Amino acid sequence: MDQLTEAAAVSVPTRNPIRRLYNWVLHWAHTPYGTPALFILAFVESSFFPVPPDVLLMALALSRREKAWWYAAVCSVGSVLGGVAGWVIGAAFYDTIGHRIIEGLGYQEQFKLVGAYFQENAFLYILTAAFTPIPYKVFTIGAGVWHISLVTLIAASVIGRSGRFFLVAGSLHFFGPPVKQFIEKYFDLLTFAFLGLLVGGYFLIKLMMG
Repeated sequence: MDQLTEAAAVSVPTRNPIRRLYNWVLHWAHTPYGTPALFILAFVESSFFPVPPDVLLMALALSRREKAWWYAAVCSVGSVLGGVAGWVIGAAFYDTIGHRIIEGLGYQEQFKLVGAYFQENAFLYILTAAFTPIPYKVFTIGAGVWHISLVTLIAASVIGRSGRFFLVAGSLHFFGPPVKQFIEKYFDLLTFAFLGLLVGGYFLIKLMMG
């Protein structure tokens, strides 16, 4: 393990709950279970977990840059399968489980809009959510609730999720540690930037709806 990896393995003490969750996810990169943890994180993030798998993907890709593409593939497969699980939750268990996930994460207002989006172009909006910071789980659960074809969900998810994760892995493969150091140094600012992108993503969807 190189010095950068050893340094990253030490969690930064903080009262920021998002940062604490980030550190917890990050520590899996420095265990023998990094790859399975990445798959599981990508799977659960697609249906209920709040931290995106990009966090662990970046840590793993930096620790072994020659395997960055493999990690992106693992992350993509886990995320798409998790999207299918989200669809099942929406289609069969929304009244018992799905609504609690949406309410627990505070996505009630966004969820109300999803049905209208799907009437316009379900494939396009799922693809947009899969690639951007828009909460993907809102769309996977919503796809089940509004009876969107599972084929449509999978096709849009494969393109969007793979495009996103391979872009992250490629950036780290070619540019390496400076990307990681930038994220660690400016984490709080990036959190606000992420929220800004989230809001911007919803405006983009509304613009596409005309």
